[in-house]
Amino acid sequence: MSSDPTHGARVPSRTQVAIVGAGPAGLTLGHLLHLQGIDSVILERSSRAHVEQRLRAGIIEQPSVDLLVAAGLGDRLLREGMRHSGFYLRYDDVTHYLDFHPYTGQYATVYGQHELVKDLIAARIDTRRPLHFDTEVTAIAPSGPTPAVRYRTTAGERTLEADFVVAADGFHGAGRAAIPADVRGELIREYPVAWLGILAESTPAAPEGMYCPHPNGLSVHSMRGPRLSRQYLQVPADTDLGDWSDPQIWDELSVRCAAADAVPLETGPIIERSLAPLRSYVCSTMQYKRLFLAGDAAHIVPPTGAKGLNLAISDTCVLSHALGAAINHGITEHLTRYTATALPRVMAAQRFSALLTTTLHALPGDGFTEALRRATLDRWVGSEAARHELGEVYLGLPFATAPIFGTPIGAGASA
Repeated sequence: MSSDPTHGARVPSRTQVAIVGAGPAGLTLGHLLHLQGIDSVILERSSRAHVEQRLRAGIIEQPSVDLLVAAGLGDRLLREGMRHSGFYLRYDDVTHYLDFHPYTGQYATVYGQHELVKDLIAARIDTRRPLHFDTEVTAIAPSGPTPAVRYRTTAGERTLEADFVVAADGFHGAGRAAIPADVRGELIREYPVAWLGILAESTPAAPEGMYCPHPNGLSVHSMRGPRLSRQYLQVPADTDLGDWSDPQIWDELSVRCAAADAVPLETGPIIERSLAPLRSYVCSTMQYKRLFLAGDAAHIVPPTGAKGLNLAISDTCVLSHALGAAINHGITEHLTRYTATALPRVMAAQRFSALLTTTLHALPGDGFTEALRRATLDRWVGSEAARHELGEVYLGLPFATAPIFGTPIGAGASA
């Protein structure tokens, strides 16, 4: 892997686009801007090692794969990723496979998000555009002729000025906080459950991802490789991770995924465990003055359906197109409509994630609620029309705009 040319270097005092956050959204945006000849500086509060080792969902939709490949970022993804057509659904002692490819012509690719981040960081370093880790953004001033980003390093506090600021720094970052609360238009749903997740050295339970709705709660079984599995248990939201021993986790996973048509779940050493609450969040104002939100800074989906990474990439596709039009052509209407362009796809993913979450989990309710859940499961299994609708979103809705590659005519014109 390339060495980091910005290690120990000072952050420039000015740039065209300041990007806060070196996750998939910030890094992908930086590369798409680079391909248009637009300068950017990426500031990340964590260390490079932390960012590259941070485990997240790894299901990449077809449109996301297509964009990454077209941008020159998908070589290792295509070489090492595992292509899937749908997922398995196991309940009432029977396993069903929902194959979405015949209806959509698309696939999903299983490729760890941390591996994608490594690829994106390496590509950023190769461009020699500024990328600074261990740099905490403390405040963003989006108003006025020159937006400013205040940041802190071991050398003290300084300011980066930019024509535009993009916050891809997550829900708790400085970006969302810079938009007044009464302007955000926030939509929030909290679920009374969490996912206890493990990464284990064991053969995956199914050739593709599998959901197992069970009276005890949902279990999820996915793969990270032929001998590496990622599995989850539905647990109460107030669960203490320390209350679950490795044998207890395996016992409960085994109970929930058992079926007459399947062999017993293989166990193995657990090498990583986590606890993630389930919630949905949308900041329906994804822009304010010259500040734009992308990825988890603008929206959060439950892990059911693995839409977070893909929404981050779709946001950056729309935003890179709009920034390119503004900076290289002086056309600002796309930036003005960024929220209106990006939000419908966000809400489609939210709807999909909420449907999966309420259908697959054992949530508080009456007998009628449970009967409706069962009817939905049966509909998915028995109806081609239902699988077609489900598969369109699972494998990836089209992005609202196409990315621009190469420096457009008129590059360098001010917005």
